[in-house]
Amino acid sequence: MNASAVARPTRKRVAVAGTLAGVAALTLSAMAPAGATAAGHDATVKKPTIVLVHGAFADSSSWNGVIERLRKDGYPVVAPANPLRGLKSDADYVKSFLKSVEGPVVLAGHSYGGAVISEAATGEPDVEALVYIAAFAPEKGETALGLSNKYPGSTLGPTLNSVPFPLPGGGTGQDLYIKADSFHQQFAADVPTRVSDLMAATQRPVAASALEEPAAHAAWKDIPSWDLVTTQDLNIPAAAQRFMARRAHSHTTEIKASHAVTVSRPDAVGQVIEQAARATAGH
Repeated sequence: MNASAVARPTRKRVAVAGTLAGVAALTLSAMAPAGATAAGHDATVKKPTIVLVHGAFADSSSWNGVIERLRKDGYPVVAPANPLRGLKSDADYVKSFLKSVEGPVVLAGHSYGGAVISEAATGEPDVEALVYIAAFAPEKGETALGLSNKYPGSTLGPTLNSVPFPLPGGGTGQDLYIKADSFHQQFAADVPTRVSDLMAATQRPVAASALEEPAAHAAWKDIPSWDLVTTQDLNIPAAAQRFMARRAHSHTTEIKASHAVTVSRPDAVGQVIEQAARATAGH
């Protein structure tokens, strides 16, 4: 497994360069800001709250393994429900939740949740780092659907069922589900079948319109970011993830995992999040 990090020459939030310690414990590595080790070991620096935002076809329980690791390491963690109704409305909901969190925040998003945190973090001074986990990091005007189709490799389309639902103001929307018999291979191929079968049964649908709604903001332009690229991903091709990570000048780690990396490799996900937390501690 290889990893690479590209630092932006100047950042409004924090200047970063150098290498984070503690990565050798896993078979993945990532570059990190100078001074991160010192900050991470300074007991006087309050640890940020980690806010985890799930994506489509999942719910907050998909972060359970990650939450266990982060809490074990002393981080306060919350994983609010992502409504999955529309990009702006979902981001507004997460932004309102952030108002209830005291002190510094590291905001992480999985899949479509990455697009949500890119909107929600805009104008939020307490958000010190963004972490994209197999996630979308759109530029203003881009859509999740467009980014997933920017490079070949996504096989999501044929696995979807569309189910109509009534819109509050009248009319009909379309909810998207991954077919139960396709869920394991499409979404969670490296997760035990007994687990992925439960995930398929409890999956949260996403409104098709949410995946087609253009982004209005790109918080990664102003807030330092970390990115975990999943090379076996059949929802968001690795090439698309790398493109977004390079453009955002994210500190990037690659891992051989499916789209459901928060479930299959929670320690690896937690490690990347902790890298972001240590690197921005005290800033």
